Amino acid sequence: MADTEHEVASPAPPAAPRDPARARRWLLALVLALLAAALVAVWLDGRNARRTLRTEVAKRLGDIEATDQTTRATLKDAQEGLREAQAKVALLESRLAESQSQQAALEALYRELAPSRDEWALTEIEQVLQLASQQLQLAHNVPSALAALQLADSKLQRLDRPQFVPLRRALARDMDQLKAVPYVDVPGLSLRLDQAIAAVDTLPLALEQRLPPQAAPAPPADEAGWRGFLRTVWQDVRQLVRVENLDRPEAPLLAPQQQFFLRENLKLRLLSARFSLLFHDQQNFRADLSAADSWLRKYFDTHSAAVLTMQMLLKQMQTTDMASEMPDVVRSLEAVRLLKQARERPPR
Repeated sequence: MADTEHEVASPAPPAAPRDPARARRWLLALVLALLAAALVAVWLDGRNARRTLRTEVAKRLGDIEATDQTTRATLKDAQEGLREAQAKVALLESRLAESQSQQAALEALYRELAPSRDEWALTEIEQVLQLASQQLQLAHNVPSALAALQLADSKLQRLDRPQFVPLRRALARDMDQLKAVPYVDVPGLSLRLDQAIAAVDTLPLALEQRLPPQAAPAPPADEAGWRGFLRTVWQDVRQLVRVENLDRPEAPLLAPQQQFFLRENLKLRLLSARFSLLFHDQQNFRADLSAADSWLRKYFDTHSAAVLTMQMLLKQMQTTDMASEMPDVVRSLEAVRLLKQARERPPR
């Protein structure tokens, strides 16, 4: 027992001293192991990454190939459509060239055959002026001629050509002359003459004039019967003879046939006055109206209201002032003809 306690109590032998070189070898081996493990891990990661990359690249290449095939098919269709479009464009260009050539030929033909706008305008204005000249020469219709000249001037104003200035100046002079002509209401006067002609048959003659009977005086209230009888007989006797003062010569006695010709001749006088009015013949117009008025005073009952009305009508129409000379549009016609000749003359 004592021996055992002694052995326990005795100190342990000292540890063997460590070798520094061996420790370094162990440390180096540990570092190399760690490096090898890291390299293996990196290699495994790189291998997995390359495998994933190859898979992704293969997938992308497959998609690209499919897209490429689709693109090639689309491109092929587009090329075919382009070729068709080019063919259609070529056809359209050929047709356009053909239509342009036809249009050029038609324009050349139109220029050769059809007159220009100015020539049409000059021709139309010449026709209007000729119509105005006819209205002045045949019917003496100043308003119609003036309207025709105003129409021609408005057309020239719309064209606004400097070469038309002389023509417009001639038109202005002719319009001033027409405006200076006194206005005569030919339709109104003609209508009044027609009414007078229609009323000739109803005019009473002077030989048909009857004086109004004198009114018998009222008998007294207390007059005797024999006095009333004598007064009635005396009034009847007084009706047999009448003495009156006349303010004109005795009316001529006309047979029924002469009365008929008198009325017809009066109608002819009024009708002649109407024709003179249409031709603006003031001298004959007044002469016919004066002759008709003298016949009314001589042969017709001037106390009748119808005769007095016709006499007043004839006197009013005798005061109508007509132009002694009717103007013309010769200057305007000459100006438009000179312009047409200048346009038709070929250039030197």
